[in-house]
Amino acid sequence: MFVNEHGKVMDVNGNIDTENRNVEMHGKHGRINQQWDLIYVDEYPDEPTKGQLNKEFGLYVQREFYIVSQLPSGRYCELVDGRNIVIKTRNGRKTQEWYFDQPSKTIKNKSNNQSFDIEGNGKNNNLRVYTTSSRWW
Repeated sequence: MFVNEHGKVMDVNGNIDTENRNVEMHGKHGRINQQWDLIYVDEYPDEPTKGQLNKEFGLYVQREFYIVSQLPSGRYCELVDGRNIVIKTRNGRKTQEWYFDQPSKTIKNKSNNQSFDIEGNGKNNNLRVYTTSSRWW
């Protein structure tokens, strides 16, 4: 589970396992649509190993990973339209690769180097990526 400082977690909207389904922030209820596997890109054959482990956050610095839904189809979080995060079948695009950025202490998308952000300054449930502000509401 990815939890922010206010206890909201990443959630596949409506617990519906379909292509392009929106990922948002929601109160924790523990159902499968809030459970994720984090798979480091370099665990696949021929991928390079990068960075060191940030023990406080439990993530390797600048080491790409996938965020995979534990819903039956095992879809990957993907950045679409430059801002929105949805679940999609694995396709090898950079829009499905994420990494932990040590200076900002945020999770960024590999395709545009922008960070997780909750729309509306945290007043909305929609999880997206945006210019890094080091705040995850």
